[in-house]
Amino acid sequence: MLDLVLKAFAYSGGIALTAAGITLIYMATRTFNFAHASMVGWGFYIVFAGYSLLGGTPYFYVPLAALFSGLIGVIIYFGVNRYLLKVGASPITLMMSTLGVDLILLASINIFADYLTEVHKLAARYFVLELKDISLGEVNGTSIRAIPFITIIVVVLTIVGLHLFLTRTKFGIAVRATIENTSLATILGINPEKVYVLSWFLGGALAGLGGGLLSITISGYPVIGMTIIVTMFAGSIVGGLTSVFGSLFGGFLVGLSEYLGITGLSLTLGGWILAYRMVIPLAAMVLTLLLYPQGLAGIKIKRLSSQSTRVKPPQGIMKEEV
Repeated sequence: MLDLVLKAFAYSGGIALTAAGITLIYMATRTFNFAHASMVGWGFYIVFAGYSLLGGTPYFYVPLAALFSGLIGVIIYFGVNRYLLKVGASPITLMMSTLGVDLILLASINIFADYLTEVHKLAARYFVLELKDISLGEVNGTSIRAIPFITIIVVVLTIVGLHLFLTRTKFGIAVRATIENTSLATILGINPEKVYVLSWFLGGALAGLGGGLLSITISGYPVIGMTIIVTMFAGSIVGGLTSVFGSLFGGFLVGLSEYLGITGLSLTLGGWILAYRMVIPLAAMVLTLLLYPQGLAGIKIKRLSSQSTRVKPPQGIMKEEV
């Protein structure tokens, strides 16, 4: 039971980070980023390749995974999203464009996996890094690994870091202002272009960060991102598409419900039920849209980012461009 709970926390933390990335990109550019799936997938493969080729511990390569996926986000913005925003493309067009990008990224992951397989003779089509994790000892015969604790620490640091950035730095305030009212932010001297680029970078970095940590929790393969994309989007919607902090909590809640729920059902009903694990996040998403369309962020007593949704430009922000 302890092992199950720890794995559930590790999985949920990874999902929370990826869900926050989806929300951040949507808040800034009103784009549902389906390419998030393969950005997460690249997070898996950067950690796997780094550990397999260079050694050390998988944790060494998680920051590299975040950086790599963040750069993918910037490329997507300049290559596709920027032009579509300028011509006033509809949300559907923006969304479908990211689906096309995701197919390209998925192909690149497959090519990279084949390269690792053929050239370096690695089992890159299906890998498990869980056994390479750091062992912290045993409790009642249960091996305690570091990944759940490190994942939770990373989630907490992400929350604190984003809060300080959005509320204590001038550029963070500019990000909030642009998200709230782009036209007004432009009048105040804020350059929306910089905000969009940063949002895509941070959103991609959160995808890579979550994917890198998840690679030490669950098995990896080229389409792993597409496998968990429903859970990621469900976490974003449950948390609220207007709150990055809400999506962190929503992603954690959905991930925890899915992992513990499907495991409990499989122990009761049998392994056949595992094929229907996506029903849990889908049900959570549907219920949220029916009962609380704005997600957890719309419930005042649950709102975790009330300060980050009230923009109060500091004195002097109108005097220079951010």
